[in-house]
Amino acid sequence: MMNNEEIIRLSEEKRDYVIECRRTVHRYAEPGGKERKTSRFIRQELEGKGLRVHSVGDTGLIAALDTGKEGARIFLRADMDALPIPEAGENLAQKRTCISENKGTCHACGHDAHTAMLLGTLRILADNREKLTGVVYACFESGEETGYGVGDMIEALKQFRIDTCFALHVYSELESGRICVEPGARMAGTSVIDLLIKGRGGHGSRPDLAANPVFCAAAMLNNLAAAWPNRLDPYEMVTLGITRIQGGESCNIIPETARVGGTLRFFNEEAAEKAVAVLRKVIDHTAEMNDCMVEYLKAPEDFLSPVVNDRTYAEMAKKRMESLLPADSVVSCRPWCASETFARYTREYPGVFACLGIRNEAYGSGAPHHSIQFDVDEEVLVTGVMAMLAYVDEVRQNFGQG
Repeated sequence: MMNNEEIIRLSEEKRDYVIECRRTVHRYAEPGGKERKTSRFIRQELEGKGLRVHSVGDTGLIAALDTGKEGARIFLRADMDALPIPEAGENLAQKRTCISENKGTCHACGHDAHTAMLLGTLRILADNREKLTGVVYACFESGEETGYGVGDMIEALKQFRIDTCFALHVYSELESGRICVEPGARMAGTSVIDLLIKGRGGHGSRPDLAANPVFCAAAMLNNLAAAWPNRLDPYEMVTLGITRIQGGESCNIIPETARVGGTLRFFNEEAAEKAVAVLRKVIDHTAEMNDCMVEYLKAPEDFLSPVVNDRTYAEMAKKRMESLLPADSVVSCRPWCASETFARYTREYPGVFACLGIRNEAYGSGAPHHSIQFDVDEEVLVTGVMAMLAYVDEVRQNFGQG
C-alpha cells in the first residue's frame, strides 16, 4: 500500500524527471506511425528500470510490471504521436520552454505530457514494486490522432487479462491542476463523412448536358442543414461538422466528381445511429435528384464510440483523489466534444479517462488543442503522476471486494 503522503513525496521527487521527459518527447515530435525516436527513448527508459517491453505494430509499446503476487491487473495508457502542424515560438504569454526539432510537426495536443507522466509513474512503481501486488501494464499508443495504432494495441492486449484501464488527457479548458474523473460519457464519439460524388462532366456553357457534382454537393449540404434540426432529437446532441468540399479546377469546366468531408460528434450511440440513417437518406436522395451517384469512401456507420467512464471505478478514483490532492482540485466539467481512441479500451475494459487542467494565463497555456500556440503548464505534470499512482493503489486495495 502507498499512502497519500508517500504518493505526494515520491511524485514530487520525480518532478524534474517528468518535466525533462516531456521536453525530450516534445523536441522529437513525430507524426503517428513514425514515432521512432520517441519509441526508442521510451523503451530505453522502461528497460532501464528492468521492465519487460513488448513491441506493438511499428512503434507502439507495452511494458509489464509484474509483481509476482496475486492482485489487480491494471492497464495505463499514454499516446505519443504529434500533429502535422507548425509550432509558434511563443505560447499565449511568453517564449516556449522547448520547441519541436521536426519542422512542421509539433505536440499541439499534449501527448508529450501524457507520455512523460506515464514514464514518471512507472519509474515510481518500479522502485516500489515490493509494496505492490498484481500487474501494471503501461501502453504507449502510436498514432492516436488518426486511429493508426489502436487496433494493434487492442489486439496485443488480448494476451493479457485486464481488470481495468486508466488514462489522463491534459485539457486546455480546465484550470491548471484541476482534474475531472466524472462517470459516464466524457469524450464524444465520431463518425467520418467522406463522400465522392460522381456526376458527368461538360462545358460550363451547357450545364444541361452535364450532371454537375458540385451543385449536387452544395444541395446535399443545404438539405443536411435542414434535416439536422428537423429530424433529430434536440436533447441528444449530434453535431454536423462539414470541413471540406472540393470539385473542379477551372471556371468553365464542369468536373466529373466532387468530394465532401467532415464528421459527426455525439455522446449517445443510438442518437448517432439515427443521425447516420438520416445522413444516408438525404445524401442518396439528393444524388438521385441531381442525376449523380455517391460513393461512401468511409462507411459512416463505422464510428468511434464515446469515451465512457465506468461509474464504480470513476467514483473510486474521485474519492481517493479528493483525499490526496489539494481542496477543490477534483472538479466536474462538461464532456469534451473531441474524440479519443481510448473509447476502444473503455468498450473492452471498465475504466476511467481523466481530464487534467493546464490553463494558466500567467504562464501562457490555455490555447485550444491542435493550435500553433498550444502549450502545457508543466507544473501540473506531477499532479498527473499523483493521480495515476492513486488510481493504481486504490484499485489494488479494493480488488476482489465485489
